[in-house]
Amino acid sequence: MALTLAQLNSASPDEAAQMLEALYEHSPWIARQALKERPFRSLAHLKHAMCEVLQQAGREAQLGLIRAHPELAGKAMVSKTLTAESTNEQTRAGLTDCTPEEFARIQKLNADYNAKFGWPFILAVRGPRGAGLNKRQIIDAFERRLHGHPDFELAECLRNIHRIVEIRLNDKFGVEPTAGHQVWDWQEQLARHSDPGFAEKGQLTVTYLTDAHRACAQQIGRWMQDCGFDEIHTDAVGNVVGRYHPATPGNKYLLTGSHYDTVRNGGKYDGRLGIVVPMACVQQLHRLGQRLPFGIEVVAFAEEEGQRYRATFLGSGALIGDFKPEWLEQKDADGITMRSAMEHAGLSTDDIAKIQRDPAQYLGFVEVHIEQGPVLNEVNIPLGVVTSINGSVRYLCEVIGTASHAGTTPMDRRRDAACAVAELALYMERRAAQDGDSVATMGQLAVPNGSINVVPGRCTFSLDMRAPNDAQRDALVADVMAQLTQICERRGVRCTTELTMSVAAAPSAPEWQARWERAVTALGVALFKLPSGAGHDAMKLHAVMPQAMLFVRGENAGISHNPLESTTSDDMQLCVDAFNHLLNQLATETA
Repeated sequence: MALTLAQLNSASPDEAAQMLEALYEHSPWIARQALKERPFRSLAHLKHAMCEVLQQAGREAQLGLIRAHPELAGKAMVSKTLTAESTNEQTRAGLTDCTPEEFARIQKLNADYNAKFGWPFILAVRGPRGAGLNKRQIIDAFERRLHGHPDFELAECLRNIHRIVEIRLNDKFGVEPTAGHQVWDWQEQLARHSDPGFAEKGQLTVTYLTDAHRACAQQIGRWMQDCGFDEIHTDAVGNVVGRYHPATPGNKYLLTGSHYDTVRNGGKYDGRLGIVVPMACVQQLHRLGQRLPFGIEVVAFAEEEGQRYRATFLGSGALIGDFKPEWLEQKDADGITMRSAMEHAGLSTDDIAKIQRDPAQYLGFVEVHIEQGPVLNEVNIPLGVVTSINGSVRYLCEVIGTASHAGTTPMDRRRDAACAVAELALYMERRAAQDGDSVATMGQLAVPNGSINVVPGRCTFSLDMRAPNDAQRDALVADVMAQLTQICERRGVRCTTELTMSVAAAPSAPEWQARWERAVTALGVALFKLPSGAGHDAMKLHAVMPQAMLFVRGENAGISHNPLESTTSDDMQLCVDAFNHLLNQLATETA
């Protein structure tokens, strides 16, 4: 019979410890210490309490826990001395039914990993949905992580242990993250559509108005219909719009959503999570026959990433009247203009201006999004409340020196363009770190027509500088550009700079941020606030209405814009629950 939190909270210390036995492999002390935090408000609260115990226990205790775990398909499995829990998990992953070749490969990986790190490889083999990874996925993860840094690998093993415990805890309490599973499944299904040249390689790429992009739009529209939205249409720029009407006609709407296009060879959850989470909430309202005092408008934005054309935020920009007509004449790599692509997709460019929203008809805009960074992962917290979307500035630059013979030009006579840029790159790194939450990146760096035996006479590079507020960003930019000038003067080279983008920071509206904070706290999740280093559709809507965002923790150290981008159905369930809580808050406020 499944346990309940009430039973756990009211039991004696020994009884409660007995209820939580076998969560952490041969390490009952973790749960026992966490029980001092009773009463627990939720399973999320209990999970975090155990994470904190292990975090504070120190490296030796953490290594002891890792070494208490058996190897995957190792000696303990062969000798049948695994715990019941480990036996179940390895069996579900197919590790008890390996071919001789698979078994030999895993044994070699085990030996190599232990030799490099001094502890066994730990992987939550039941995976992000709890249904189990297959042997290929397990071996791929093994091979990838074998090349990691020891400090990173230690942390990654601990994170996987916490995921193992989360699933075991769900089993004990009979918890099934049903909405989280559905949200996870929707994103997996949407990822079946990918552009030619990438689909054949098993890579996810969906760029603006390709066949794969239009297939995604059609699929999202069908799901919206199944969820019970009252109105569904695709607008003049390809946004898929679903409206769930308010209880009283004429009342305002809550606007929400995110984008469904992707970067090249990207992840499955960037943007799309912010579409399907509110869809799941509308589905629940429809099943209950419930209407709120306000309507809900979910927009699956057609374009945010700027991958096919040199324009970004086309979908959300059009909603605020920020669609530039000259963009229509831009050409993609195949020479197809945006206008032609839109006409081919059946969109009317004459109607673009008509989709601009009247802010007076909306309460505000909220967006949920995978974090796309390591912070929540590192602190073992599933949800984070966004305080601001960083303002950013981008430049394309060139330093011009003198190309000369690499063998005959003395070091003190050189006008090396590449060395000047390299010096700037190191300065940027130091300067951004001084702020704590500013970031600076030189993402492109090239020596045009360079030769191995020629001192570089030209060096082209990009600058990307971001900070949570405009004043901090502008101070960073001023210092970096001043340093560039000084470096060039000292080295006898010159530079050109072109400002290609300047976007203001978008701080969260205080009242909307507070609603997310109350929602997270009500779930028993530790409250954690952080800025967003990445740009989002919310920063466009910020120009015309209040906005606030909620982040969801990513797996694999929070990596994004990468096929390894992932999150769990448990974390997605919490996101759905938080969104529902925000809706209930608004319903009470507007009733």
